[in-house]
Amino acid sequence: MIMPDKVVSIDISTINPKQSRFFKSRKRFVGYGGARGGGKSWAIDRKAPLLAIRYDGIKILLLRRTYKDLERNHVRALLPLLDGVAKYVRQEKCFYFPNGSILELGYCASESDVLQYQGQEYDIIFIDEATQFTEFQYETLTACLRGANAFPKRMYLTCNPGGVGHEWVKRLFVSKKYRASENPDDYEFIAATVFDNKNLLENDPGYIRMLDNLSDGLRQAWRDGNWDMLAGQYFSEFDRSIHVIEPFEIPENWKKYRTIDYGLDCLACLWLAIDERGNYYVYREYAKPDKTISQGTADILQLSDDETILYTVAPDDLWARSQETAKSKADIFREHGLPLLKGNRNRETGWLAVKELLTLHGNDARLKIFSNCTELIECLPALQRDAKKPTDCMTEPHDITHLPDALRYFCLQYTTPAKEVDNRTQFDKDLEKFRNKMLKGNKGKRSYF
Repeated sequence: MIMPDKVVSIDISTINPKQSRFFKSRKRFVGYGGARGGGKSWAIDRKAPLLAIRYDGIKILLLRRTYKDLERNHVRALLPLLDGVAKYVRQEKCFYFPNGSILELGYCASESDVLQYQGQEYDIIFIDEATQFTEFQYETLTACLRGANAFPKRMYLTCNPGGVGHEWVKRLFVSKKYRASENPDDYEFIAATVFDNKNLLENDPGYIRMLDNLSDGLRQAWRDGNWDMLAGQYFSEFDRSIHVIEPFEIPENWKKYRTIDYGLDCLACLWLAIDERGNYYVYREYAKPDKTISQGTADILQLSDDETILYTVAPDDLWARSQETAKSKADIFREHGLPLLKGNRNRETGWLAVKELLTLHGNDARLKIFSNCTELIECLPALQRDAKKPTDCMTEPHDITHLPDALRYFCLQYTTPAKEVDNRTQFDKDLEKFRNKMLKGNKGKRSYF
């Protein structure tokens, strides 16, 4: 039980100068870190409770990308730190303070998880390891930073180079390339490295040696906080104003296809149509975690409704047979009503095929994505170039690769454009046949006529 008259004490005696700047910043958006070992989690786990104690009734949200990361990096640290200071309700993932303040803990494992916070109001939001969040998730959360009270409205973001959010975090806090709607005075970045964390250096000197032994690129990024070493959007051709279009009814003569990527963590599916000029249109998406083949197949068939789908492409590893049942995953898909066409998993060739479709010819490109395919639109430009193999994409974070992988399989398939619609009357069609017959004659000679 929390005693109202108890003197609250949270020890910050080991705070370093960079962490002190982080604690004192009054900007609306504060970025902190840039390298591994800069003491980011320590700073969050103390600043958040101190804000809750300082302002009676303030509402604070602390986020990590996954529940495991949230549990390991914050819940385990905050429970002993706030013992006797705040009451933790595990089912709600909330710390309740005697002055009415709330510290809520959350995570956004999938792109859509952030939507649970839509409509909510928070005075302070902490995003730990912000580069693991997509720009869509970040923008959704900024809309929650509001409230009709006198509390400060701030967002604190800790970050390291790399990850799905590398580009947008770098743009805001390192490159400082602001859009028209963004006020430069709202942003501050406090760069910190392991060399600023004297406590870590004294207690674990081997950590520096570990960072020193990393390969080129990772060493400069994670040890020194160099944002350029891991920069490299793979699909630099991607332009939302060109490649993303509003949905429309697909003409009946266009050819329709499906393509899937399947693993235990996610079943991903894209629906594509090809027009008369050979342009590709991604018009529907599906990406769900923890789906069995039977469940996922039922969902995909229901979404397809009565559409005529020419075939469904899948990676060739789905044809590997189980030693226990002698069946492959492709067999199980077929048994549940979804026969598959074996695709090519060659990564470099597949990615180059996608890049070719994204390449601008004038002011247009051959690949268009309907705006309702929100996850593909976020994941595709977030893929980073592999520093060790520039012709390939990084495979981490893994959760953003499923839909792009499905697209990659399809782009290696041989396809033909849809046939032009013949809008002539039957009389005109018969007249053309008669003329052709007269020109050729019975023996195919033009001289007959």
